[in-house]
Order: sequence, then C-alpha cells, then structure tokens
Amino acid sequence: MNRYIVTGGAGFIGSALVRRLLAQGRRVHVIDNLSTGNLDNLEEVAERVTVHEFDIRDYDRIAPVIAGAYRVFHLAAVPSVPKSILDPVPSHECNIDGTFNVLRAAAEGKAGRVVYAASSSAYGDTAVLPKVETMTPRPKSPYAVQKLVGEYYATIFSDCFDLETVSLRFFNVFGPRQDPSSPYSGVLSIFFTSLLERRSPTIFGDGEQSRDFTYVEDVVDLLLKASEAPSVSGEVFNAGNGGRYTLNETWRLLQAIEGVDLPARYGAPRPGDVRDSQADTKEAVRKLGHAPRFSFEQGLRLTLDWYRSQLARKGDGIRAGANLVS
Repeated sequence: MNRYIVTGGAGFIGSALVRRLLAQGRRVHVIDNLSTGNLDNLEEVAERVTVHEFDIRDYDRIAPVIAGAYRVFHLAAVPSVPKSILDPVPSHECNIDGTFNVLRAAAEGKAGRVVYAASSSAYGDTAVLPKVETMTPRPKSPYAVQKLVGEYYATIFSDCFDLETVSLRFFNVFGPRQDPSSPYSGVLSIFFTSLLERRSPTIFGDGEQSRDFTYVEDVVDLLLKASEAPSVSGEVFNAGNGGRYTLNETWRLLQAIEGVDLPARYGAPRPGDVRDSQADTKEAVRKLGHAPRFSFEQGLRLTLDWYRSQLARKGDGIRAGANLVS
C-alpha cells in the first residue's frame, strides 16, 4: 500500500507529479502507452520510477499494477477537443473505457483513493463566470462529454463500490514539458515556441476568448492535497487559479516579457472551443486547502525559461532582433 500509480505519467502534467512524488520519497509506478507522453519527460528520474508501457484500455495488463496501490492518480487521456471531433473513436475508448478500467482495477484490487483528472470543458459556454461546480454541465465536444462521464463514473464507484475518488476539473494548465509540436497542443505552448522562434502565432477566433491559465506546479499541489483531504470522496472540484486572461492579453504580455513586437495572425474559430473559462475556487480552498503559489506572469516566465533552455540544448540559436512571420 505504499505504491503510487500515475497513469499518463510520461505526459506533461503527469511527469511533473511523478517528480514531486519522488521528491517526497514515494515509490512511483507509471502507466503510459506513450501515445501522447514521452519518456524524455522522465529522463533524469528514469532510474527511480517503474514505467509500464501499457494502454489503459487493456484491463488485464493494468489491473495487477493498480491492485493494492496506496494512491492512483488517473491522468491518462487523449487530451484534445479538436482531435475528439476529427476522430472521436480513439478518444472515446481511452477517455471513457480506459477510465472505467482504471476505476474498476482500483476497486477490485482494493487500492486506495483515485484522483481523476477531469476537465473544465464540461461547463461548456454557460454565460455565468466564474464556473461553479454545482452548475449544470453543457459540454460542447466529444472530449468534454468523455471527461464528464469519467467524473460520473468516479462518483458512482465511490457510492456503489466503496472506492474513494476525487475529481479535479483542470482548467488551462501550462508549464515545462508541454509539447508544442502537436497540432493539438495548448495555446500557450504554441505561444512560447512562436515567441522564441520570432514568428507570429495564429490565434483561432478574435483572441478575446479568455482562459483560467494555471501553472502546472499549482495543479500538482492540488492533486496531492486532493489525494489526502478527508471526507471528500465522490466530490468534484475546480482545479484553476480563479483568474481570467484573454489570448490577446496573454500574447501582449509575452511580447513585453521578451521585448519583441510580433503581431498575431488570426484564423477561423475552432469547433468545440469554449469562449470564456474561469474557475470558482472557493470549494477547493475550503475542502482541499487549495493555495496557488504562482501568479500568471511568474508561471509564464518560468515556462519561457524552460522552453529557451530546450532550444539551447538542441543547439537552436535565437537570432537577436529577428522578426520572422510564417
């Protein structure tokens, strides 16, 4: 019962959580099929973590790993609204069937609490801001539906199968190791690489859509708090910072930090995208002790430094004063 499981542990958020658990002296096992995760994210801790290159859709393989674990952090997913619209079957199988498998394995294997990475996309485009956990969900994409079903399953496993669960609705998480190369990457990862490569990014829509951008280390803090908080089994909490920034504001701030002038390009809005998103964090503060440590600008600067170091590591120089538009 001293094992900690992180599904999706080779991913951007999962690898940050793995590092924190290892720093606390925990025994960590990662389950990841590496479809979106990357073992490079665990490079410097590889000798201290056990990686199972399994797919969460394969119950027979993941069940023995999860059985008897003290805590299970379920972060594995196909994490993309556009991808779920373009090709909904794989994301359905992973995000719904795979989540059911993880919960079933934890319940049948008498594991401890499961902390599930839910999504703020469940709220959809309701006009009320900030988003409160008691609001009626109005998902706009297959991905949003899939993550919402995972929440429902987590609550049902708590109510019916005596498995402790907590669901955290992630808002727009950003930080080191977020992959900018995928066409489904989060907007900030694309902003960072555009900035350092001195090229204008393409913003889909008018750029006035707003997001509750949350630095990854604040999310890791909340994951750990949710894993130990008393009397919260079956509940759902927002995992945001409570702020709200438009994409235009964010791009202007990044340009100011870097000291460049790179006007953004604009494209057609993407199907399934939510216009505005902001977390009400009162319940997470009250019941989980949520206390974000990083301001938006601090998170941007730390992440930008990491992206810069990765470019330097690869030998890609940034031409001072260059202003390239692609």
